[in-house]
Amino acid sequence: MTQNLTTEEGIISVLDKGFVKLIDFMGGDNRVVSSARVTFGGVTKGEEKDKMLIKYLMDHAHHTPFEHCSFQFLIKCPIFVARQWMRHRMCSYNEVSARYTEVKDEFYIPKEFRVQDTHNKQGSLKATDLDNAKLLKIYEDSIEASYQAYQKLLEAGVAREMARGILPVAQYTQFYWTINARSLMNFINLRAEGHAQYEIRVYAEAIAKIFKEKMPWSWEAFEALKNKATAK
Repeated sequence: MTQNLTTEEGIISVLDKGFVKLIDFMGGDNRVVSSARVTFGGVTKGEEKDKMLIKYLMDHAHHTPFEHCSFQFLIKCPIFVARQWMRHRMCSYNEVSARYTEVKDEFYIPKEFRVQDTHNKQGSLKATDLDNAKLLKIYEDSIEASYQAYQKLLEAGVAREMARGILPVAQYTQFYWTINARSLMNFINLRAEGHAQYEIRVYAEAIAKIFKEKMPWSWEAFEALKNKATAK
């Protein structure tokens, strides 16, 4: 199952209502090179040698020069995706709070359901015999009922921080995510991998697209190293 990624005004649309947007970027391939060569008091030696240096750093796990490049994203994703995302701790998060703002009627609706993988307890597989129309109605009816109940609690005067407790984790949230290139590559390596849950994997693919655009030499070395490891 693949996800079509479309860019509009700097935003990559993901899933049915989500997106990834690059807010700020500092550094780049040249910053990696200068950070690595500073130990010898050196600077750039031309494109060919600079690309070779980045490949050497990647191949030999000399990752600290990549930490001098930083990305800031605005992410909109379902809460269950955000909770997986926040297991990656070498970065900074600031998320919309449902204590301070009223939750919008925005929930993730999958196109189709998958079945449980019997060999991988945390995985799922494409379904061939599910009645998706029937199951999606159950799913959507449940979400609609929970949001209506949330609205009724608010209208009755219940605090937002308590009323939100009945909402499902399919609810969309937004957060700022600031991360250096070293940690970003670790995120992509784990979350764009085939065993990652589809709903976070498509976000990782969008992040990878931006990383490739901003740091093409580093991306090339990163991909080469992954391919080498896969071939073993």
